[in-house]
Amino acid sequence: MSPTHVWIPVVFYWLPMLFFFYMGMDVLLRNPRRIEHRLVSATILCYFLMFLEEYFRYMLPIEYSPLLAAVWFANVGILIPGLGFHLIARLIGLHKRMPRPWYPYLFHILTLAIPAGLIGQRSYTSVQLFTVSGVWKWPVANAAYYGTLTASLVLSFVPIVMLRSARKWSAADPDYQEHGGIFKLLEYGSWVTFLWVAVFGYFRFNEMLPPYTYIYGGLIWCFVLRLSMQRYEFLNHAGQRYKKMFQINSQAALLVSLSGSIKEANPSAGKMFGRLTLGKANLTDLGGAEIVAKLKAQDDIGELEMVLHNGDSPVEVMINGDYVTVDHEPHAVLLIRDIRLRNQHVRQIAFMAYHDPLTGLPNRRQFYDKLEQSLAEAERSGGEVAILLLDLDRFKQVNDRWGHEAGDQMLCKVAGMIHQLVQPDGLAARFGGDEFVLFCPVSGDGLTAAELEHRLLAAAAQATLDYEGEELKIDMSIGISLYPQDGTAPDALLRQADKRMYAIKRGEAEGNHEI
Repeated sequence: MSPTHVWIPVVFYWLPMLFFFYMGMDVLLRNPRRIEHRLVSATILCYFLMFLEEYFRYMLPIEYSPLLAAVWFANVGILIPGLGFHLIARLIGLHKRMPRPWYPYLFHILTLAIPAGLIGQRSYTSVQLFTVSGVWKWPVANAAYYGTLTASLVLSFVPIVMLRSARKWSAADPDYQEHGGIFKLLEYGSWVTFLWVAVFGYFRFNEMLPPYTYIYGGLIWCFVLRLSMQRYEFLNHAGQRYKKMFQINSQAALLVSLSGSIKEANPSAGKMFGRLTLGKANLTDLGGAEIVAKLKAQDDIGELEMVLHNGDSPVEVMINGDYVTVDHEPHAVLLIRDIRLRNQHVRQIAFMAYHDPLTGLPNRRQFYDKLEQSLAEAERSGGEVAILLLDLDRFKQVNDRWGHEAGDQMLCKVAGMIHQLVQPDGLAARFGGDEFVLFCPVSGDGLTAAELEHRLLAAAAQATLDYEGEELKIDMSIGISLYPQDGTAPDALLRQADKRMYAIKRGEAEGNHEI
């Protein structure tokens, strides 16, 4: 065997087959569940099989060439146009507008020629005559040869037309605007492949090249398929689309497996969870058992609020995520936003809407809401509710002599005292200035309104405020009303308590104060 017989099959057949094998496995393993990946892999497999047939035909005597060309080469070649039409239809969204059963069988109608040829024991797409030219076994360039080649070129125009049309309407369709680049690359790749097949199919160059030289155009077409899918995220979704955004994003970003294992963390995530060894931890270490459950089920992850932990420090976060394929395995990219400040503001606003900013007691609005609930409960149970309205005596003198800081401290002292007094069943509130109000359920055989007033006066008599070495005494006047004797509505009960409080302030004994 001469050296020529060694290096010719290696260069012209084995190297292309290795290239096809690598591309086909790379495409398929990235996402074997997607139809687009299967179609590209099947197309690459067909070219692999065509080169393998040519290798066998090169090694075997010429007597085997008609059989191999008819049964193997031609039938595999019939599959390629249908796979290409099917793939382009998927990429441009045509399959969504086609009725069944037209999709996908219309694209593969050419495959009917395979069983027809096998049954009729003749090939409609292959040459039956071959001649030896140097080391090659070339098909005779007759009508069958040129007819098959011309039909192949005509079919090649179909995906070019489909891609050119897709480029025009994709610019106006928001769902496909980002696909314009892949349509352009595939169209250019189709044109290059078309020209290659035309040049090396019609012109035989004195038969110095390998037979069927035009099939080497499949290397161009398959390379363009793989390149376009990598570049425009049909395959390498995580590596291309998120690579830069992952690193420079101001939000914390994690690349995690579906089991919650943290594979990568961007600098912002490192700052947020600095106490953990990111890259070796699991989301469960952060307190993210809930999101791990979603990952395992591959549920949508959007606007998910939860509390994660940076060591012993809780971090309130909002998580958005998307699933990607990395190193042939499904992963998720999680964007994590720290919402502690936002939630703090929300809680502060909610607190201020229902509380007095100085004393922290409920304000008038919350007092009315809670009093209405307590009155409704008393109506159902037949119970009583005492309302006590109190006003600080000589509070103006405290402000005038000692200043507003002393007055504020006295208000806070009184607030703490009356809040403690009505716990756990009642509620104390500040209405404004030095006026406070409280309510508490009472009963004849338990806590009575009189007992509640006595406790309040006793607490006030014992309470003093130490301000700059001086003891400031706390005096107050109290007005009481009782549900349902003095009214059934909050306003009526408060008016009655207000009257009695000011009667006591004036030293008048009006109204019936014996409750």
